[in-house]
Amino acid sequence: MMSKNLARILLLLTLLHSIHSVFSIDFLFNGFNSSDISLYGNATIESRIVTLTNDTTFSIGRALYPSKIPTKTPNSSHVLPFSTSFIFAMAPYKGKQQGHGIVFLFVPHTGIADATSSQNLGFLNRTYIDNEDTHVFGVEFDVFKNEEFDDISDNHVGIDVNSLTSENASEAGYWPDDDQESFKKLKLNNGKNYQVWIDYADFEINVTMIIAGEEKPKKALISAFVNLSHVFEDEMYVGFTASTGALVQSHKILAWSYSNDDFSLSKNLITSNLPSFELPKDPIYKSKWFVAGMIAGSFCVVVIVGVVSLLFVNRYKRLKREKDEMEDWELEYWPHKIPYQDIETATKNFSDENVIGIGGNGKVYKGVLAGGVEVAVKRISHDNGEGMREFVSEISSLGRLKQRNLVGLRGWCKKERGSLILIYDYMENGSLDKMVFESDGVGEVLSCKERIRILNEVASALLYLHEGWESKVLHRDIKSSNVLLDKDMIARLGDFGLARMHDHSVMATTTRVVGTAGYLAPEVVRTGRASTQTDVFSYGVLILEVMCGRRPIEEGKPLLVDYIFELLRQDRLVDAVDERLRAKGGFDEDEVNNLLHLGLLCAHPDPSSRPTMRQVVKFFEGNTEIEESDGEDMNKYFLEKFKANELWSSSSHSFSNGSHPTFEELREGLSSSMSLSWSTNVEVGNRKFGKHCGDTIAACSGYVRSNVVIILGDIGGVYDWCEVMYQYHVKLCAVAWPCTY
Repeated sequence: MMSKNLARILLLLTLLHSIHSVFSIDFLFNGFNSSDISLYGNATIESRIVTLTNDTTFSIGRALYPSKIPTKTPNSSHVLPFSTSFIFAMAPYKGKQQGHGIVFLFVPHTGIADATSSQNLGFLNRTYIDNEDTHVFGVEFDVFKNEEFDDISDNHVGIDVNSLTSENASEAGYWPDDDQESFKKLKLNNGKNYQVWIDYADFEINVTMIIAGEEKPKKALISAFVNLSHVFEDEMYVGFTASTGALVQSHKILAWSYSNDDFSLSKNLITSNLPSFELPKDPIYKSKWFVAGMIAGSFCVVVIVGVVSLLFVNRYKRLKREKDEMEDWELEYWPHKIPYQDIETATKNFSDENVIGIGGNGKVYKGVLAGGVEVAVKRISHDNGEGMREFVSEISSLGRLKQRNLVGLRGWCKKERGSLILIYDYMENGSLDKMVFESDGVGEVLSCKERIRILNEVASALLYLHEGWESKVLHRDIKSSNVLLDKDMIARLGDFGLARMHDHSVMATTTRVVGTAGYLAPEVVRTGRASTQTDVFSYGVLILEVMCGRRPIEEGKPLLVDYIFELLRQDRLVDAVDERLRAKGGFDEDEVNNLLHLGLLCAHPDPSSRPTMRQVVKFFEGNTEIEESDGEDMNKYFLEKFKANELWSSSSHSFSNGSHPTFEELREGLSSSMSLSWSTNVEVGNRKFGKHCGDTIAACSGYVRSNVVIILGDIGGVYDWCEVMYQYHVKLCAVAWPCTY
C-alpha cells in the first residue's frame, strides 16, 4: 500500500515539474542582434543597441520578443508571475524639444497598426483606449504632461491597463536605502542610462528604477495591486514601444532580461562601461551669458567689499560698546573668566576629533590648557534662550559650590556671535550610564561594591546641595548620564543647567516641568513644582537603575519602578539585580536587598513618604537610628510616612506591641502597600476617587502628550473635565467635580 502511495506522489511531482517546464521562459540580452528581437516602424539596431525612434517627427518604433510567451495557465484565470529588467536611455537632440516617452508592454499581436504617435506613445490609439477587448498592459516612462490622460507631471512612471490613463503613477526617481524618507528624482530624458525592474506576482506589481550601475533600491518606486487575469491572454508578445510627435528624441534599449521562473536573472545584465547619450556641455566662455555674468560679478564684488568694510566698522564699535556695557552676572563671576584664545587652543579650534559628548544645547570637547591640565569644554549656543539660561545657571550654582562629589567648574567664557563656553574638570572615566550599560566584558562591569560606593557619593553630593550650602540647591535633573567618574572612579554629580537656588526657608515657586522622562516625580508632572523630595525621587530611580542594569524606560518593557515593585510583591527582589552581577556573584544579598528597598522608598509616589537625603546618607553609613541630638528617630519617621499613606494597617501585624517598627519590619510590609490600582479607592484631600473614575475617563475625548494624558469634554453633566496622569508606578485620577457612584 505504501509503495503505491509513493508511486503516486512521484508521478504527481513529475507531472507538476513537466507542467512548470512547459510554461517556464527565460531570456537575457546584453546587446541585440536582428535574430533576437522583431522590429516595427522606425525601430533599428545600431551597435547592438535597439533604437526605437530617431529625430523623425510623428513616428513610432516598436521592438518585440520574436515569439509569444506564456502569460497565463491555459483555460484558467491564473496569471503567471514574471520579472523583467532592462536598461534604457532617452537621448536628446541638440537644439530640439524632447518627447514623448517609452513603454514596456504586453500585446496580443505584432505590428503598429493599432497605435498612434505623439502623446499616445505608440501604445494605443483613441479607438482602443479603455476597451476591455484591447488586452494590452504597459509601464510607461513619459516625459510629456498630457491633461487628457491626467498625467501627474512631465517626468513620470505609470501603470497602464487598456488605457493611457495610468492606474497608478509616480514621479520618476527612487528611495535611497540609507534614507527612505528622502525621495531622489531622476530626469528621464537627459541621456543617462537607467535600469528598471518590473516584478509581478500574486496580483502585485513592483516597479523600481535607478541610474544604471547602482544597486537596486530596496523600496519600490511603485507598488500596487493590479489584476491582469482579464487583460492577459494565455500567450502574449512582450517588448517596447516609443513615439515622437512635434517633440523628438531617440529612445534606446541597451539590455533586457525576462523570466517567469528566475527572479534573480537580472543580476546577469551588464550595467558598466555602457555608452553615454548625454549632450556635451558647451565651454562656459562661449555662453552668451558669460560676459553679462562677468559684469554682474564685478559689480557684486564691489558691493561685497563695501558691505564687509561696513561690517568690520560696526563690529569694532560693538566690541568697544560690549567692553563698556558688561552684564551684571559677568562682573560678579569675572574672576572665573578664561580667555577665548586659551580655550580655542586647548580644543584645537573646537576640532570634531575632540568631541566627547553632544547635549541638547551644544557639544562637549576635550581640551588641554596651558600646563597640561585636561578639561572638558561645553560650548552652548547663545542664540538659544534655553542655552543662555543653562549657562547662567551653571555659573551661578556650580561655580560657587565646592564639594568633592560635584564636578568642578574651572571657568567660563562668553564670546561674541553667540558662543557661551563652560570649562570643567575632565572626568577620565566618562559617565555612569556608559559604565553601567556599555561595559560588556566581565572585567569591565562595575562590581556591586563599586556601584554602592558611587551611589553613596551621589547621595553625599545631594545632601550638600540640599542642606550643606548657604542656599538650598535643587538639581532637578538627577540621572545616570549626569553622574561622571574621575580617574580614581570617584563619582561627581554634574550638569547644573536646570538647577535652581532658594533660601532654606522658601518653597520653590516655579511651575515649569523640566527634567528627564523616567526620573520625574509624579508631583512635578502634575504641578511643575520641584522640591528636595523630587530630587530624592530621581535619586531613588537612579539607585534602581544602577543596581538592576536597566534604564527607567525601555521600549516594550514595564517601567523600571513598576517592574521592581512587582518582584517585591512576589518576594523575588534579588531577581532585579543586574544579571551580570548575579553571574559574577560575590555580593551581599541582604545589603543589595536593603538598597533596593531604599530605592523604592525614595521613589515613593507620595513625596511626604520619601526620606530626606540626610536619612539616605545615614542609611549608607549603616545607621538606621538618628541620635537624639538630631531631633528625630528614623524608625518613627518611617512609621509616620507609612501611616500617612494607609500603609500601616497592612504591615503592623508583624510589629511587636507597643514599640515603633524597625526599618527591617517596615521593609517587609512594603510589597503589599506601595502600589495603587484603578480598582482601589484613592483619597486625595477630602475626596475619594475609585474605579468608576476610570469608566468616566473612557467617555472623555483626549490627546496624549509625553507621559501625561489630559482628557477634556462634556460627559453628560456629571463632570466638566477630568485629568489623568500616568507616571511610573503611580495611577492617580483627579476630578474637578465630585464623582458619583
